[in-house]
Amino acid sequence: MLYLRRIARIEIRVFNYILGFFSNDMGIDLGTASVLVFVKGQDIVLREPSVVAMERDTKRVLAIGIEAKKMLGKTPANIIAVRPLRNGVIADFEATERMIRYFIKKVHNKKTLLHPRVVIGVPSGITEVERRAVRESAEQAGAREVHLIDEPMAAAIGAGIQIQDSEGSMIVDIGGGTTEVAVISLGGMVVAKSLDVAGDKMDEAVVQYFRRKYNLTIGENTAESVKIKIGSVFPLEQELTMDVKGRDLLTGLPKTVSITSEEIRAALADPVVKIVEVVKNVLEETPAELSADLVDSGIILSGGGSLVKGLPELLSQETELPVNRADDPLTCVARGTGAYLEELDNIKKSRKKSL
Repeated sequence: MLYLRRIARIEIRVFNYILGFFSNDMGIDLGTASVLVFVKGQDIVLREPSVVAMERDTKRVLAIGIEAKKMLGKTPANIIAVRPLRNGVIADFEATERMIRYFIKKVHNKKTLLHPRVVIGVPSGITEVERRAVRESAEQAGAREVHLIDEPMAAAIGAGIQIQDSEGSMIVDIGGGTTEVAVISLGGMVVAKSLDVAGDKMDEAVVQYFRRKYNLTIGENTAESVKIKIGSVFPLEQELTMDVKGRDLLTGLPKTVSITSEEIRAALADPVVKIVEVVKNVLEETPAELSADLVDSGIILSGGGSLVKGLPELLSQETELPVNRADDPLTCVARGTGAYLEELDNIKKSRKKSL
């Protein structure tokens, strides 16, 4: 009987290996602002905005990703362009499912009949109901298996942090909808907090600044462009300027204003202060031994929001710790889900042994 059980286990492992060989298993960074897909053995193969354009009445999907983002703020009355994820969680289940299905179909080998295994990064602070919604969206979209990994862990792995070490490490992942902060040691998150203030709230702050100071209405894409090009949260050696076009609220006519990086720094102050505060809160709750480790290892930044000019300098000043960006902050979560995918079979084995 024992011999037969061993044979059965070997057959299952061989079968799973064959399934993995013929299936394009993938890791997905399902972000509020963008979706990145890592395919096992191929690296990151897709990077598109998390936007869906559809007919208002029939809900028929017209465009997803890059083409849909071009429609933001420009659609006629019968078409809506939406972000189905808000603050890192699903706001529109149906649109999210269609978006995931579209990306899986776009990436997955059409010649392969087997559905892929999927690993998805999710905010550490979401509820079990929200986790189930993400999992069901992926299953409905055609995934054979769905595994979830907390975004701070995925970001840390993707940033090259040795998460299994006993020495403490700190990751601050600033995405589109959430800022994820965690202190990691021995393969787990010792302290972790999720804040629904990140890149999107920075864009909203820029929009409100123009409305308040210049009576100028600008769109999401324009605000994001301003933030990327001249946005800063710490004094620059040489301040930058930029011309911004929008609609005058008083006259209703197109209007152009010239702004400086100092103005955008003032506009970004409120969301940035909240991000700094959550980092400090995590540090205050970190055990003393791990705090001592952070004096040397410092803080690693990842996510698109971390690319705002001066953020490492500001956080270093506020925390008195060394702060560095990951080599490729935009792809850390996606690469982390990919690494988790590579180790999935080993993780399953270790879990079975612990039961």
